[in-house]
Parts: sequence; structure tokens; C-alpha cells
Amino acid sequence: MKKIDQNLSEVNAEMLLHYLYPEMDDKWTVEHQGTFYRNFNSDLIGYDEETGEVQVARDSFTKLLPPGMLYSDASLKGKGQKGKISKLNDRQRLLSDMFQPIDNVSFKRRMGVEREISELLDNKLNYVLMTYFHYDLKAEKNEYIKQVAGLLPMVRNIRGDFRLICNILSALFHCEVTYTLGRFSDTDHTRSWLKQVSYELIIEELTPESYEQTRKDLQELRLFMQEWFLPFDTECVMTIKWHNQSMNDTKYWLLDYNTELKV
Repeated sequence: MKKIDQNLSEVNAEMLLHYLYPEMDDKWTVEHQGTFYRNFNSDLIGYDEETGEVQVARDSFTKLLPPGMLYSDASLKGKGQKGKISKLNDRQRLLSDMFQPIDNVSFKRRMGVEREISELLDNKLNYVLMTYFHYDLKAEKNEYIKQVAGLLPMVRNIRGDFRLICNILSALFHCEVTYTLGRFSDTDHTRSWLKQVSYELIIEELTPESYEQTRKDLQELRLFMQEWFLPFDTECVMTIKWHNQSMNDTKYWLLDYNTELKV
């Protein structure tokens, strides 16, 4: 059973599960741990994608049942308290198992609502991008650009924010990213230099195949960001680096991904 990071404590269980496993919307079986756990855990306590089991910090249907179905006023009076409490727990467990299908149906209905909301939001985003930015999100094949395209409606407020772009790249590629500001010219003799921002993505241990694919995706993303997120007079460079070992710490130098040998 996988646990949920506390940073996601305010995320609804249905929203998180639909985002992580959209193909399993109608396959989950839910177990309610009670709202007591809500003070200490996120709404979604844990899940197992293999078995389809989900634990949530919510009260089950049995919470709505009259107390008389579980115990009477005299059920805990007299001697033999330990045995009476054991029977009460067994009865509560049986009722929970009996009404488990109702909890599952309710949870799956909410998963269906979450799926419809997600589809409506996707259609709204596609409409906004096509109408106001003339950009067809459905035709885009680069997964990184698809994620960044959702920021286009806010591009007026974030264009030219080099640090934000650095954070976006770090989140997209799950790696450390550094950036430097400099000057750029396409001639050897010039008096007017253009501004340049260079981003280095520190991704370790890429195979030749994965490096080539990542480099291709990154260059497509660079062109997209150059067009929408950077000032028109700023040149942008994005490269993939591997800084796993410092050259000063070894007896020999390790060639980086971007090293070129010329004979």
C-alpha cells in the first residue's frame, strides 16, 4: 500500500487517483478509515494500483446507521467487558463488510464526476488556446510542451521570468537546472549584442538513445518557450549536462554529454 506525501494533504482523493491512473477510474475498491484520521493524514491515505485498494480518511456508510444496530444501552454493562467489546467489534466489522458495496458505488460515482470535470477542463483549455493563441493542443506530440502550454493564458504575466522558466524545466525533467545570463551575437564584429539566457539540465547517466530523445524533446521545447515565454530580443540556449563527478576530484577527466572532439 503506497502512502501519500503530506504535501498533497489538501488534494481530493478522486482528483489525485484520476490524475495518476485515469484508466482505473472504475476499478477502485475503497476502505474508509474514518474522519478521525483526517487530522493527521491527507484525504487519500494510501492506495495499491495492483489490487485496486484505496484507503481514505472519511466516514463510511455505517456512520449513518442508528447506534442501536451496533449496541444497546445495556450491551456494555455488567461483567465480561472484554468479551462484550470483542463481540461489538465483530458486529461493527460485519456491518462494514455488508455495506462495503455501497461505499464502493459512491466512490466510483465521484470518480466519474472527477473524470467529467477533467474532460470539461481539457476542452475548455483546448478552446482557449485555439481561439486566443491559435495553438492546437490536440495536435501537439511533445509531452513536455503539452504540459507547458497550459500556462499560455498567463503568459503576459510570466514572460521574461528566467527563474520561473528554470523552475519549470526542473519540474518537467525532474532534475537540477541552472541558468546564466549573458550576451549573444551571430557575427564576429558587432557593437550591438543581444541578451542570452542559457539553461543547463543536469541529468545523470543517460544512455545514448535516451540522451538523443531527451535532447530532441528539449530543443522542441526551447523553440516553444523562445516564441511564447521569452522577450523577442533574448536568445535562449538549453543543454543537457552530467555533473555527477567533478573533474578536480578524479585522476582523469570524464567527457560530458555535450563534449565535442574535433580531429
